[in-house]
Amino acid sequence: MEKQDTLIYKKLIDKLCANNYLLRDEYLFLIKNRDNCSNYLFKNASKVREKIYGKEIYIRGLIEFTNYCKNDCFYCGIRRSNKKIERYRLSKEEILKCAHEGYLLGFRTFVLQGGEDIYYTDEVLIDIISTIKSKYPDCAITISLGERSFDSYKNLREAGADRYLLRHETSNKLHYQKLHPREMSFENRIACLQNLKQLGYQVGCGFMVGSPFQIDEMLADELIFLKKVKPHMVGIGPFISHKDTPFCNKTSGTTELTLFMLGLIRLTLPNVLLPATTALATIDSNGREKAIIAGANVIMPNLSPINVRKNYMLYDNKLYLREESAQYINDLKSKMKAIDCTISTTRGDYKGDV
Repeated sequence: MEKQDTLIYKKLIDKLCANNYLLRDEYLFLIKNRDNCSNYLFKNASKVREKIYGKEIYIRGLIEFTNYCKNDCFYCGIRRSNKKIERYRLSKEEILKCAHEGYLLGFRTFVLQGGEDIYYTDEVLIDIISTIKSKYPDCAITISLGERSFDSYKNLREAGADRYLLRHETSNKLHYQKLHPREMSFENRIACLQNLKQLGYQVGCGFMVGSPFQIDEMLADELIFLKKVKPHMVGIGPFISHKDTPFCNKTSGTTELTLFMLGLIRLTLPNVLLPATTALATIDSNGREKAIIAGANVIMPNLSPINVRKNYMLYDNKLYLREESAQYINDLKSKMKAIDCTISTTRGDYKGDV
């Protein structure tokens, strides 16, 4: 019977490789039986990654420029109700200094990330984005600032923003309502993703693995959702609790389930840009390398000033030093070489139909 079961797992993974799609119950079967087929999944996911992107791992310079946020998400350390956090905002000059240092280190994509901070109006952001673009025209700019209006997204796009990362966190409306306060709308989050695609951004979405109240069936639904949305990038990582949030006592997600989901995403969306996230490296010292082996092909080292990094603490014990730091790019290159990969200093664009 065990041999027959193994044959079933392999048949489903082979089907996913061939069709880039499974039925919900087939995804669910693999997720529930992942201990029996993870190695076979990773082998195929890594093969697909190499076929499309070679052995190159793309790097993005992450600039976390504000930890103010008007939202009160129950899982997030920078939620507005957290009075224990030291808040900060980077000036235009400080952001440009980060970009300059990153450019000299070889970064050709900058990710401007922050909470939903009303201080950064379109006017302020347009000035920052257009200045970076004029100074470094060979670079891509990714924005990750949450939900904004269609017109705001349009303004930032016209200023030079190339990509936008908006993690949806869950594609299940009832689950979304358990993770967010009442004033936040699941429908608006999904509408924002649609607006971004309409405006021609390379769009990233993503979800937490092992978040409170999540069940395996929801993870199967995430894969169906991703296939429908067809994002250019998918950022997933394990849920990690934060001591100053309502979810402080909730159990965090696991490395093994996060890796398995990475492998399934790679085979479902072969061309997708798939980060090995800091959250995974936080719960597993070899998490970054394991993610690459499971199909990931993007790493986002931190370019933010050292003195503020500890305050962008979305979850407890978030890494921001050593290999998570852009200044340690040579260490990162060595670690990638050890798993037969190389760091790419190109923009690292999505390879597929946009």
